[in-house]
Amino acid sequence: MEGMNQALFQSPYLNGILEGLIFGIVSRLSMLRTDYRQYPTQPHGKIIHISLGVIAAGLGAIAVPALLEKNYTAVTFLSLAAQQFRDVRKMERDTLNQIDHMELVPRGTVYIEGIAMVFEGRNYLVIFTSLVSSLFCVLFNWYWGIVAGFVALFIGKVFMAGKTVSHIADIKPAQVIVKGAELYVDDIYIMNVGLADSQDKIREHGMGLIFNPKNKNCRVTLTNLGQRQAILHDLSNILGIYRDSGDPSLVPMAKLDLNDGRLGVFFLPQDHEMDRALIAAGKVPVLESTVRMPSESKAGQGKAGFK
Repeated sequence: MEGMNQALFQSPYLNGILEGLIFGIVSRLSMLRTDYRQYPTQPHGKIIHISLGVIAAGLGAIAVPALLEKNYTAVTFLSLAAQQFRDVRKMERDTLNQIDHMELVPRGTVYIEGIAMVFEGRNYLVIFTSLVSSLFCVLFNWYWGIVAGFVALFIGKVFMAGKTVSHIADIKPAQVIVKGAELYVDDIYIMNVGLADSQDKIREHGMGLIFNPKNKNCRVTLTNLGQRQAILHDLSNILGIYRDSGDPSLVPMAKLDLNDGRLGVFFLPQDHEMDRALIAAGKVPVLESTVRMPSESKAGQGKAGFK
């Protein structure tokens, strides 16, 4: 045992591989979440993602010793790993698309693509964390590898935390109004409800929110149908939904005020708590594929002669 311990601490490559592997696995575990979206499922979904995280950590940990030993063939396995992670992204997308048909309020294809993209990207963050820890351990010392590993974990946390709807819009409660057969959230027209029974349910259980975009970039993001569907899905998941299949008049909806870009959201929750609804709406993620920045273009800035 003593001889093995001496060999462990005398081998910079082995120390680097072990530190990189440990920090890579810790990185993947810290990014593994099963929340109100119920994905990944447990326990089998978690087992799959943890296993892939261990593989990614191993690849990042051995990359530095392989390069220092000029074993460039071993580094090519990183490209094979990237292909495998892209296949994982496709698997996640296909799985979520299949089960999305069973949701009363679907996620939508844009939300699903965002989830699949996140799971692929997190494996690359694991490789980055293990590679950085291994590099500093091999080039400097084991304690520098630990310091670099913690810094890489922090960087991974920063990249994992994206923007939420509260960053792009001010959210306030709104009144649900039924005028004859027309349904409004404040002054924003939502839809036509013809059945008297549905009108009564909407008056009793309906809730409304108004999303006021903070600038014209945010306004364009809120116009995206995928972002609106993500808001409706998360609100329905967190607060429940007062409807069953075959009730089209009770489907949650989000409509724009075309004059000023405000978004009116109508839904029928099981838990009629406005404070929780405001918090839930603010924490809906801003989907990467819905972000638009027209103000960054020359046309958006009003500059002439743009190309």
